[in-house]
Amino acid sequence: MPTSAIRLVHFAGRLLLAVAAVTVLVVVFLALIALTDGAGSGLAAWLTTLGVGAVLAMWRGRRRTWPGRLAPFLPVAVAAALTASVCIPTVPTARRYPPALPFVTTQHWSLTTGSRVAVYHYPPTHHSPRHPIPLVYLNGGPVRGISVLDHRFLQLLGRQGYDVYAYEQAGGGRSNLLPMRQYTISRTVSDLAAFIDRLNKGKVDILGFSSGGAVLTRSLADPSVAAHLHRAIIAEPGPMDGPTAHITGHKGRRSARGFAPAPSGRRSTHVPRYAVAFGLMRLGLLSPETGLIGQAEGDNAFAAADLGSDTASAYCARDAHRLPAEDIPRNFSFSPAASLRIQQTVKDSPSIAAQLRKSRTPAMLLIAECSSQIRQWETTVLANDPAIQRTQYLPGVGHHMWNGLDDNNDRAAAVITAFLQDKPAPLPNYPTREEIPAFLRDHK
Repeated sequence: MPTSAIRLVHFAGRLLLAVAAVTVLVVVFLALIALTDGAGSGLAAWLTTLGVGAVLAMWRGRRRTWPGRLAPFLPVAVAAALTASVCIPTVPTARRYPPALPFVTTQHWSLTTGSRVAVYHYPPTHHSPRHPIPLVYLNGGPVRGISVLDHRFLQLLGRQGYDVYAYEQAGGGRSNLLPMRQYTISRTVSDLAAFIDRLNKGKVDILGFSSGGAVLTRSLADPSVAAHLHRAIIAEPGPMDGPTAHITGHKGRRSARGFAPAPSGRRSTHVPRYAVAFGLMRLGLLSPETGLIGQAEGDNAFAAADLGSDTASAYCARDAHRLPAEDIPRNFSFSPAASLRIQQTVKDSPSIAAQLRKSRTPAMLLIAECSSQIRQWETTVLANDPAIQRTQYLPGVGHHMWNGLDDNNDRAAAVITAFLQDKPAPLPNYPTREEIPAFLRDHK
């Protein structure tokens, strides 16, 4: 074999060994991040990895002459540079709240629970008969700001004579953060009760969407909160308790997930620090209280594009290439750590079915044809709440039912206002409790 070929083989071998060494050190670093829960912004894992790498490099170079002794340190230096990027913040570590919206005033209310929440009010216009009961909107998320798409729908309800109030749950949007341990599903229910008390307008109607629907369901199972509710609209609810959260089942008709173009815009997950933090959190390898990134930093970093196909899953497959812009960058806000924390407290909570069966608050359940929610999350509420008077199965829409496409906002408003005014439903009452088995069997 020619000398040049031998040298090439030796070089390739050394290069492969160096790449393997870098890979091993990076894996060790990630394992230590998980084991230390990101202590010290990841510096504990980084220094330990660097120390281990340095010791191994010295051991490998112990019998070499001086220039050769430095060679084993090159993979350590490369690994140190790569992993150091996980320890360095690239966004402010103090909360940077979204600026005010131009079309609605942001108020801030301090609740008796200790939460300070951002509040929005859409009073009824003079062009429609005024509905006497205030309507409170609970948005989804959890711990997500109210999107511009939702604000437009609330404006529509205001134009139809409803006195609409909405607030962003603690930690979401322009609402103040809580200590991470205080993000629980029971706290969100207490905040709702405190908000109604602060509103001081007597009983209220509630529209709860997605995780907001789960909060509303749990409120109906709590007599002290339910006493303040006039009518309840549970739209596309998430799981109401631990047993429901662990149900496996099918979803609605095919959504746009996997068909829609990838969302554009910046992604925090393209930055090593946040890709590691959010990725390990989602896998359950980092706790929401992780020392790798603080809550405020995570909120500042997370962008709408990071939701990826989750956004597309809220629409029907037929709408895959015309998805509406749900929000504007200056308004988008989502707290991944706090959301995971609340979801975990739902999974850990005992059944509320027995309490829900005692509910007497008139309620309506909204189900979307192309829902991305597990159907049993919705049918479990229907089966256990005897006060649900009607179910409205909305054809042609996904999880985000009021989405600005075609006449979807008007159709959603029609079923909501008909129930609030105790008028005949514009759609059949479907499924009824008796029809749940057939509804699930037919994969509706």
